[in-house]
Amino acid sequence: MDYSKVQNLPLLFFERAAHYGDSPFLWSKRDGVWQSLSWTEVGERASRFSRGLRALGVQRGDRVGLVAENRPEWLIADLAIMVAGAVTVPAYTTNTVKDHVHILSDSGAKTVIVSTAKLAERVLPAAVQSACDRVIPLEPLADAPEQGVQVIEWTDVLARGAALDDDVIAEAGRARREDTCCIIYTSGTGGDPRGVMLSHGAMICNVMGAHDALAELPGYREGGEVFLSFLPLSHSYEHTCGQFFPIATGAQIYYAESVDKLVANISEVKPTITPAVPRLYETVRTRILRGVESAGGLKAAMFRRAVELGSKHYRAPDSLSLFERLQNAILERLVRQKVRDRFGGRLKAFVSGGAPLNFEVGLFFTAVGLRVMQGYGQTEAAPVISVNRYGKNKLDTVGPPLKGVTVKIADDGEILVRGELVMNGYWNRPQETEQTIRDGWLHTGDIGELDEDGYLKITDRKKDIIVNSGGDNLSPQRVESILTLAPEIAQVMVYGDKRPYLVALIVPDEEFVLQWARSNKKPHDLAQLVNDDAFRAHLRHVVNQINEGLSVIERVRNFALIAEPFSVENAMLTPSVKIRRHIITRYYDGQIMGLYGS
Repeated sequence: MDYSKVQNLPLLFFERAAHYGDSPFLWSKRDGVWQSLSWTEVGERASRFSRGLRALGVQRGDRVGLVAENRPEWLIADLAIMVAGAVTVPAYTTNTVKDHVHILSDSGAKTVIVSTAKLAERVLPAAVQSACDRVIPLEPLADAPEQGVQVIEWTDVLARGAALDDDVIAEAGRARREDTCCIIYTSGTGGDPRGVMLSHGAMICNVMGAHDALAELPGYREGGEVFLSFLPLSHSYEHTCGQFFPIATGAQIYYAESVDKLVANISEVKPTITPAVPRLYETVRTRILRGVESAGGLKAAMFRRAVELGSKHYRAPDSLSLFERLQNAILERLVRQKVRDRFGGRLKAFVSGGAPLNFEVGLFFTAVGLRVMQGYGQTEAAPVISVNRYGKNKLDTVGPPLKGVTVKIADDGEILVRGELVMNGYWNRPQETEQTIRDGWLHTGDIGELDEDGYLKITDRKKDIIVNSGGDNLSPQRVESILTLAPEIAQVMVYGDKRPYLVALIVPDEEFVLQWARSNKKPHDLAQLVNDDAFRAHLRHVVNQINEGLSVIERVRNFALIAEPFSVENAMLTPSVKIRRHIITRYYDGQIMGLYGS
C-alpha cells in the first residue's frame, strides 16, 4: 500500500473493507463463544452510527468523548466520529468522576459515548458538571438520567442513522490528512492531564513505519495476521498499533475478555503479533518461573538450562561449545517449543512499548524462544518513534527510527523527533505547544544516544514524569502534593518508574507524631514509631483515604516511613526536582525496592 496517498483514517478503513468484504474482522466473546463481525458489517454499523451522530447535531470539529472497554463498538464509534468530521476524545475506564470532568470540560465535548451502566455511574455526573449535553450508552441504564443530560441509547442512534441515506464515503473524504482526528489526554509534569491533538497523517505515518518494520518478520502476510487487543484503546499505543495498524494490514482483531483471562485468551486466539507493555512480560515471566519451580525435578532443571544457554547465545552466539550447541538444539524442541505452544504456537513477535522494558526480562523471553521487539515513543508522536527489527534485535536499545521519522540528539542529550507523526499540539495550550515543538522538532524530554547501527538508546529522562510498567504516564509532583495536604504527612516522595504501581517514602509530620504518641501513650521517638504496627496502621488509613480520590494508576500501594526529614545530604535543597528525586531514590534504594517485595 502507498501510504502517502491515504487521505485519512476512515478512508483507509473503507478501502480495506471493500477489499476484504465478508471476511471476519472483529472478534469478541459472547455467551462463552468467540463470534465475529465481518469487514462489511463493521463498515455498515460505523456508517449508520456516523449518520446517527450527524442527525443528533454532531458537526465537523466537535469533540466526542468515548469511555468503553475494548470491544467492537469502540472501533465502530471511533470510525463513526471521524467519518462525521468530529474528533474522538477517549478516556480510561478507570478514571474518576473528577478525571472525566476535566477531560470533558477541557475538550469541550458536548457528547460522550459510554459502554456500560457501571461506567455511566461516573460519566453521568461528570457530564452534568462539565455541561456535556448528551450521553450515548451502549447498554440501557437502569437508573434515571442526571438532570440536564439527554440520554440516547446506542440502538436509537443507529436507528436514526438508518433513516438517513447519504454518501458516507464522500462525507469521510472531507477530512484532510493534517486535520486533528483525536485528542488523547496524557500527564504533564504537574497538574491535570493535557490533550494531545493527533492528525490523521500522524497516525498514518506511524502505521506506515510499523508496517515497514514488522513486514520483515518471517511468515508475515497481509490479511493473515491476528491481533489480541487488551491494552486500553484510550492509550495511544493500542489506538494506533492495536487498531489502525491491523486495519491497514487487513488483520483480524480479537478483544480479550479481561486481563485475568488474558493467558487463556492467548491460548484460544493464537495471535501472531501482540503489542504489549512491559507489565505483561513481567507478570508472565513471574508466572512461568513459579510454574517451573512448582514442577521441580528434571523439568525445572531443563528449563533453567534453556534460559542459561539461550541467554548465552543471545549475548555471544559463537560462544557456545559443541556440546552446548547440541544441548541447545535439544532444548529448543523439549522446552522452547512447549513455551511457544502455550502462547498459541503462531506468535511471530511481542512488540513492547509504552514504557522501558527491563533488559533481563527481555533476555528471559528471548532465551525461552519468544521474540520481544522493544520500541519507543510517546503520545505526542502518535506514538511510535522507533522499534527494533527482526534481523537485529538489540534488547538494550529501542531500535532504529521508523520509516518517515527523523531523530537527532540535541547538545544536552535530549532526543528530538521530526516527521508527520508529530502532534498538532496540545489542546488549548499554545505556550506548552511552543515549548515542546520548536523549529519542527518534537522535544521529547528524554535523554538518549544513537549507536553505531543507528539504534536509539534511552539513558535518562529530562522531565519529571513517572512511566510505570503498564505504560501509563503520571506526574509524581501531583500525587505528592495531594499526599502532603494530609496533616499527618510532612514530606513524601513517590516512586514507580518501570514498576507496576506507586510506592512512597513518607516523613510523618512532627506535630502529628507528638499528638499521636501522647494519645497512644507511646514514646515520642519517631525512630521507634516508624516500626510500630499501630502507628503504621494509622498512616495506612490516611494513605488509603487519599487513594480513594486518586485514579487507579496514581494510588500508593505501599510505603516506608522515614524517621528523619529529607535533608540537605539527601539533596532536598537541590534546585532540580529531577536530580533531587534521583538522589533520594539512590539513598533509599533498598527500602524502595523492598516495597516491591524484592
